[in-house]
Amino acid sequence: MLRYTRRLVIFQADASHGSFAALARPAMSHYRKHVFFCCNQREAPEKCCANSGALDMQQYAKGRIKALGLNGPGHVRINKAGCLDRCEEGPVLVVYPDAVWYTYVDRDDIDEIIDRHVVGGEIVERLKI
Repeated sequence: MLRYTRRLVIFQADASHGSFAALARPAMSHYRKHVFFCCNQREAPEKCCANSGALDMQQYAKGRIKALGLNGPGHVRINKAGCLDRCEEGPVLVVYPDAVWYTYVDRDDIDEIIDRHVVGGEIVERLKI
């Protein structure tokens, strides 16, 4: 009996029957949490996250996660994203794999999202959209 891994799926080969069967094993994400900040820029007068300080807040969040020692594979990744198509509710960010969307106003809101959701696993209802 042979076993090998390909793309996070474990296969077991049964040489006597010439067949393969996928074994049940949960796939592990590269990051425990992946946070995307919409940093899209639109022409005035259209509302966009970039005009609401999204890039500064993304950089702040990235620095805060690094200062907490939570950055890197297996931990947390903070990324810029293009248009997430929710600018009217923005600025916005989304936390995966939870698929929870937030709006924010300032660093205090970002700190609350990091402390309560990214670190603590609790959804911040007052900022959720």
